[in-house]
Amino acid sequence: MAFLTVVPVPSAALLDDFDLTPALPWFPLVGAAVGALAGGVRVGLHSLLGAGPSTALAMAALVVVTGALHQDALADMCDGLGVRGDRPRRLAVMRDSTLGAFGVLALVLWGLVLFSALDGLGPRHALLALICAGAAGRLAAILHGVVARPARSEGLGSALRVTAAPAGLAAVVAAGVCVVAVGPARGGLALGVAAAVAGLTGLLARATVGGSTGDTLGAAVALAEPAICLALLATWH
Repeated sequence: MAFLTVVPVPSAALLDDFDLTPALPWFPLVGAAVGALAGGVRVGLHSLLGAGPSTALAMAALVVVTGALHQDALADMCDGLGVRGDRPRRLAVMRDSTLGAFGVLALVLWGLVLFSALDGLGPRHALLALICAGAAGRLAAILHGVVARPARSEGLGSALRVTAAPAGLAAVVAAGVCVVAVGPARGGLALGVAAAVAGLTGLLARATVGGSTGDTLGAAVALAEPAICLALLATWH
């Protein structure tokens, strides 16, 4: 909770030396809680404000509670991939806190796609979709770490070394959340989309920067969430 959100918890002081590997099975549960919070905003404000404004505020809640962790990662990754140069050059750009044109475009497209998906759903379905996307999206980051090993020996990417047992437990937890939220068929679809995003982003990270980084891991979450919501939107139409 301390790592994935801005919620203050007593263990936050330990994060400087925290080994993330044993925490991996909890990632989908935290993601589900984040999705439930955003979905609750959509449900609570829908009757008062309508679909559009309540969707926008739900997305704002999604970003605020995570400290824009995944959106920042998506922007950094796109800036790094968009620059011309070799792997060290791309890694240097990804570490630069300055937001470039590719990052801006990525955030705009992310917002448009997620808004379009959630705006097309009723309040209840939007809530369930966000819970499912939150859980499966965090699983996507873990699977991304399976496909692409850390590109550097330091940084967040190196701290999140995915091993079989925690990754397997995370998959079981994510599957349970998704099946309870949207049913077996739609839950399986969400998990499949998450796995596809993880695989594609992992292969891209290996080809462009030599492996995963904190930015590519976070970007996997940011990309998986709207993709899952779109897939669920298609099944409910």
